[in-house]
Amino acid sequence: MSALAIEVSIAPEYRVAESNDNESRFVFSYTVTVHNQSPHSVQLMARYWKITQGNGDSQEVRGKGVVGQQPLIGPGQRFRYTSRAILQTPVGVMEGAYTLLNTYTQRAFDVPIAPFRLAVPRQLH
Repeated sequence: MSALAIEVSIAPEYRVAESNDNESRFVFSYTVTVHNQSPHSVQLMARYWKITQGNGDSQEVRGKGVVGQQPLIGPGQRFRYTSRAILQTPVGVMEGAYTLLNTYTQRAFDVPIAPFRLAVPRQLH
């Protein structure tokens, strides 16, 4: 099984009520959908994110699973969750990877997550 059999889509959203421009606090939620297009179940074991602020500062986040879970995703199934990122600039970029386990072969593989933009909508900034 390859990373090509797993589709990851992300929908970011600016959280106006939780943000404060005067304090350089810009909160974004992002909803991730992981679609298992393979013939075998996979388990999402770990995550890696690189978050780059608009000023070029970046941080890396690694951890087990996502949102406190290591979900098992069956063939053809989707797993969806929402998380948050707090930036100090009104724009930034996130990218990363998930480590999944093919439960049939017991082999782990990484699925890259393409960079996506976090940005305050122009009419709000």
